[in-house]
Amino acid sequence: MIETIKKMYVKYEEIIKYLFWGVMTTVVNFAMFYFLLTCFGTSKGSWNLLFSDFKEFRNVIGEIETSYILGNVCNVSAVIVSILFAYVTNRNFVFKDKAVGKEAILKELVSFFACRIFTMIVDSAIYFVGCSVLKIMAFVVKMFSQVVIIILNYVFSKLIVFKKNK
Repeated sequence: MIETIKKMYVKYEEIIKYLFWGVMTTVVNFAMFYFLLTCFGTSKGSWNLLFSDFKEFRNVIGEIETSYILGNVCNVSAVIVSILFAYVTNRNFVFKDKAVGKEAILKELVSFFACRIFTMIVDSAIYFVGCSVLKIMAFVVKMFSQVVIIILNYVFSKLIVFKKNK
């Protein structure tokens, strides 16, 4: 039994590590999103904002017409922090081929950020459509978007950023 688990781990080590650090990146994303909502939300409790539907979100903020903007600014800021966290963890703990030299590291870093900026745009689009158009709770939208983003980020990291030279 233990040998089977070891073989499975060795076979899927990169995916297991990526999923672990992907979950940790999602935790960072959610924590920063909640922290920013708490800082820029209302005294009525931003936890309620996170779990309320978009109409309630607007009411809690005080009928501010820019409530979508506040939520999206918090979301984009959280994504930026999680991109930095993801780069460090992916480079150091997940993918074994590491760039050597300033030029190679810069190329890797730029491609990583370019891919993550693309997925940040996808994340923002999902947030906008989910909350503003479909009127789904922000928390549910964030959960769905994070699943999509983890998958896209793995594919981009594996095939573009940290691809193994053959």
